[in-house]
Amino acid sequence: MPPPDQARSDAAATRPPPANATQQARRDWLAVLAQAPRASLARLAPAAVAGHAFAWLRRPEIGLVMLRGRIGNSGDRFNLGEASVTRCALRCEHGGAVTVGLGHVLGRDEQRAEWIAALDALLQQPALHGALMASTVEPLRADLAAARAAEQARLAPSRVRFHELQAEVAR
Repeated sequence: MPPPDQARSDAAATRPPPANATQQARRDWLAVLAQAPRASLARLAPAAVAGHAFAWLRRPEIGLVMLRGRIGNSGDRFNLGEASVTRCALRCEHGGAVTVGLGHVLGRDEQRAEWIAALDALLQQPALHGALMASTVEPLRADLAAARAAEQARLAPSRVRFHELQAEVAR
């Protein structure tokens, strides 16, 4: 077992650096875009990205990532398994500002990665940000919340509440 000072420094080294407000906002919309159901993204993304020119920096490519876990969320790391991911990067110029959009999705869906990268690039444009948040990201966030609520409602009847169980009486 490492000394307490060593354990503290190891924990600090694995923690991500504090993000500024812009980085946190981008992290938030990318999480919504990556987790959004494909049907919702297909309904909203094409209209949002239409009429904008993009240049590929990295075309969509499919690869594998190693999923890692921690015992008890703070213990030793272990390899959980592999998962396929699709990623791409593109550049957008709008009103003299050039932005780079990144798209990462779990699974093998090149179109979703393209939509996410295009929306990411456009959301970084100050002139387009507010309108895109209202017309695309917030409806996707609502769809995601509705899907989670429906899944929780579906699973609720099978939930076991151990603290409500009665102890067996020995006979």
